[in-house]
Amino acid sequence: MNDRYDAGAAGYEADQYELVGYDEYGRPMYRQVPPPQQPPQQSYDPYAQQGYGYDPYATGRQQPAPPYDPYGSGDTGQQPTTPGYDPYGTGTHHQQQAGGHSAPYDPYGRTATSGQQHRVAEQTAYIPHQAGPVEEPMAQDRGDRDYRTEQFAFVEEPDSDSEDVIDWLKFTENRTERREEARRRARARVIALVVVLAVAAAGGVGYLWYAGKLPGLSSSDSKEGTATAVGAQKRDVIVVHLHNTKKGGTSTALLVDNTTTKQGTTVLLPNSLALTGDDGSTTTLAKSVDDDGSSGTRDAIDTVLGTEIQGTWRLDTPYLQNLVDLVGNIEVDTNVDVPDPAAKSKGAAPLVRKGQDQSLSGKMAVAYATYSGSGEAPNAQLERFGQVMQAVLRKLTSDTQGATTTVQTLGMIIEPPLTDKDLGAFLAKLADLAKGGDYKTALLPVQTDGTLSAQASASVVKDVLGGTAKSPDKDAAVRVSVRNASGAKGNTDKARVVLLNGGFTFLEGGSASTAATSEVVYADAADKENATEVAKTLGLSSAAVAKGDVSANADVSVVLGQDYEPSAS
Repeated sequence: MNDRYDAGAAGYEADQYELVGYDEYGRPMYRQVPPPQQPPQQSYDPYAQQGYGYDPYATGRQQPAPPYDPYGSGDTGQQPTTPGYDPYGTGTHHQQQAGGHSAPYDPYGRTATSGQQHRVAEQTAYIPHQAGPVEEPMAQDRGDRDYRTEQFAFVEEPDSDSEDVIDWLKFTENRTERREEARRRARARVIALVVVLAVAAAGGVGYLWYAGKLPGLSSSDSKEGTATAVGAQKRDVIVVHLHNTKKGGTSTALLVDNTTTKQGTTVLLPNSLALTGDDGSTTTLAKSVDDDGSSGTRDAIDTVLGTEIQGTWRLDTPYLQNLVDLVGNIEVDTNVDVPDPAAKSKGAAPLVRKGQDQSLSGKMAVAYATYSGSGEAPNAQLERFGQVMQAVLRKLTSDTQGATTTVQTLGMIIEPPLTDKDLGAFLAKLADLAKGGDYKTALLPVQTDGTLSAQASASVVKDVLGGTAKSPDKDAAVRVSVRNASGAKGNTDKARVVLLNGGFTFLEGGSASTAATSEVVYADAADKENATEVAKTLGLSSAAVAKGDVSANADVSVVLGQDYEPSAS
């Protein structure tokens, strides 16, 4: 475009044009330098012969037109001319130059309206030969106002592609908005999903923590974190006493149904467990079952273990045999060969063979549950009883009505407050847990003196039973175990009264074959003085005091011989 201006300027003398600025498209604008003054020329007026001038606003009035002045000098002797034509639409009038000439006409001003232009100025120019201002509203407005370039409004000319461009811009904007809206919705969905998953995960972890199933935070591994959860769990507990009607003796276990964690457990209680008797004296579990019966033993166990036993199930060996036969034999991983009690020769085949998945009938199950081999640990027989009980539960029906019918068929005498329906429903729940693998057997650890160890308090009493261990205080009084070898059955009770009145704790040691002299034995040198005091209280000579082995749970053991003479009081 600049080339065109340069080329146009090249056709004239170089000093006839000067650069006055640039239009809005960056094109240079020139104006003509006035040439030296020339004589006025007669202007050509094609309408002069007709005697009327041209009215650009079509008012219908004819006015004489001034002579044509190509330079707008105004020296024609006519009326003053209107300002010269401004091809750049600046809205300002050129001042007359020196010599009386107006601003020259710019021959290139026509380029503002020629060719394909994007914008045109909304303006109306005065015709040079107009005699004077036309009394038209528009002309009056234009004459009164001082127009400037920045006051003009530019209207884009219609273009064949303008509508397509506008439609494309609208489409692009709409598509961009739709994409942004889709992104916002996607982000909202992702955030909502993350929140839901976080809440679900937190709820699942909370439940596992409450149920004690969270790895690393189980009852045995945690401290205070799960103590509250363990204590808050609900448990149903009954105590079962197996009475050996042929050989004598009992075996005791607690059947626990944790309804919160859906876990079942058989807790085996050693016979040496120290309990507090009805009279406040210390006794053993075995003695409590024989002497105090079911009710007194249940209360004593609750005191020591911090449990709440709902009932007692007395299971004599004949009923155990019938129970196994009713469920259709049981499978047990036996750990010892059990001889047949009915065998007449020593070389006879064992009734129960050692091995895995041994099928046991009722008779075989009783023989295995009550067998105690020579030289075995005291609790070996108790653990066999636990194996048989868990195997019976696996075979027992988990239907409440069916289990109740089985219990009623046995014909056992159920001790209050437990009923046959209660026992049937309870066993059915344990059977369901045993079939699903949610059942275990645990032995309650007991020390040699019958008290509970720290291990017992943590692993069984607290975790399984949800209780608190409260063994009898060993320092409360000296515990004296009395065994009667005098041949007089009443001497045991007389010795008990004397010892209790003397401030000692009485432990019954049973009876023994007749002995001529009495003995008072202590195991720890610190108890020698206590043993001497016990002998004095019973009226025995100090020569009867000696160091030796004492009974379990006792500090001093006494054997009443024929020389024992109860006090007259």
